[in-house]
Amino acid sequence: MIDFRYHLVSIVAVFLALAIGIVLGSTELQGPTYNLLNQTTAKLQNELDQASSQRDTAQQQANLGQNYAQAVQPVVLHNLLAGQRLLIITEPGAPASVVTAISNAATQDAGAAVTGQIALQSKFFDNSDTTLASLNQISLAMSQADGIVLTTGTPYQEQAAQVIAGEILTRASGSSTQGAGVQPSTSSSAGSQQDTNAATMLGAYANEGFLTISGQPSAPATLVVIVTPQTAPSDGSADPVDQLLVPVAEELAAKSSAAVVAGVSADSGPGSPIAVLRASSAASKVSTVDDADFVAGQSVVIQALAAQLNGANPGSYGFANGASAVAPSPAPTPSASASPTATASSPSKKPKK
Repeated sequence: MIDFRYHLVSIVAVFLALAIGIVLGSTELQGPTYNLLNQTTAKLQNELDQASSQRDTAQQQANLGQNYAQAVQPVVLHNLLAGQRLLIITEPGAPASVVTAISNAATQDAGAAVTGQIALQSKFFDNSDTTLASLNQISLAMSQADGIVLTTGTPYQEQAAQVIAGEILTRASGSSTQGAGVQPSTSSSAGSQQDTNAATMLGAYANEGFLTISGQPSAPATLVVIVTPQTAPSDGSADPVDQLLVPVAEELAAKSSAAVVAGVSADSGPGSPIAVLRASSAASKVSTVDDADFVAGQSVVIQALAAQLNGANPGSYGFANGASAVAPSPAPTPSASASPTATASSPSKKPKK
């Protein structure tokens, strides 16, 4: 039977063992243990200092690169897009700083005019039955009113892009872009009618929350840049926005002289919008730039547009997987063969009566 004496002896034994451990730890084991810990700490601190130094050096080099790219950008881009009209389209979450920088580079350095911006909203990419029915209803009404024949059996977002592109994009007269022919000029009254139709169409989509507009995107543009936030689902699933970017970009490219999809470098890995596009058929129709958050990348966006205007094939530019080059080579120069004047109508529709 366990009695009080047994408990007392047990408690004494525990405290005795603890005391012996403390004594050993503070005497015989103190030297080797302390030295080992001290050496490990010193080693880790040295590695941290080296990593911090490398980080600071890389940041300094990046800043120098940014400053240099900013300094030479006006010379590199001088009049590359003279007389062209650029439309900017953004996906949900597209960085405003990238949009502003591309717009400034196009207007201040390359000689283009930015007609406006269309910001596609999350609702545009919503695949719920109710939302798709609403989107389809608008597209059908607008296409019938303006004589646009929609491609059947395609996603409703693609059909909406077909309507939008058909109204607000056109090819530059005499453009050397593959598939572009010299189109006859139209009267000013026809151009005015098209602007009115385009404004009505954009208003219909905007009123239902599918997009927002700024500037005057209803004026026909010859070039288009799509800015994507470059987000990829963390679970590896297919993002509807990424998947739908492909047909939307193809429709915009089909109606313009040149189209570029611009993303940021931080999230340009597998599953990102540009990665999905580069692995699709759209890669042969639309140029991509995966580092448009840097000045050099913003310059490449303009150069990619100019290269297509000069007859080059679309390219995949940047540093992420799927990029074939950092920038177009040789660097594009202002085209003397194509007139900057754009036609005011698209062959896919008739002026609204």
